[in-house]
Amino acid sequence: MKYLKYFGITLLVILIDQAVKLAVDANMMMGSAGQIKIFGDWFKLHYTTNPGMAFGMELGSEYGKLILTSFRLVAMVGIGYYLYYLINKRIHTGYIVCIAMILGGAIGNLVDSVFYGVWLGNAPFDASTPWFHGQVVDMFYIDIWEGFIPEWVPLWGGKYTALWPIFNIADASIFVGVLIILIFQKKFFNEEHEDEKVEEEDEIQRQFIEEK
Repeated sequence: MKYLKYFGITLLVILIDQAVKLAVDANMMMGSAGQIKIFGDWFKLHYTTNPGMAFGMELGSEYGKLILTSFRLVAMVGIGYYLYYLINKRIHTGYIVCIAMILGGAIGNLVDSVFYGVWLGNAPFDASTPWFHGQVVDMFYIDIWEGFIPEWVPLWGGKYTALWPIFNIADASIFVGVLIILIFQKKFFNEEHEDEKVEEEDEIQRQFIEEK
């Protein structure tokens, strides 16, 4: 039961993420043509796909996508084991929930990479196989700002730039999980140390009683 509670959070994230992605694919046109405004011009539904890592980055080799998907698979297994370990160690509940959310987000995007090339047919045309070459579906579009950056700004100066993150439920789950950990890390890890200290003190007391 203790495992079901936390892995259930992971499963819930995966199911919501996949339901939203499949609904978007079934009911929306890709790009600006199918865009739906939610809150004015700054928050929209915008169907697009991400062929690589975050922010559209890709590994530039023939097997880059396969390597990326394999890495995600290994990371998923690692995070899953870590979650199992945390549950057994009875770490702070909030921290375990955050890790469960991060695991759900990781698996949600992994499903896209492994299966969407076949299920949705969105693998790149030059992919050696549609398996493990699926593109991640994104839909939440926050239109922050776009325009020319002044020349004096290092690296990006003089360029036309758009700040508009596009993400999905899986990305949001990972982001929120990491953000909560960063904000409450002292609470999470101080309590962990206090619990370990209590256990050590209890063990010392037991040994003292046995010796007497």
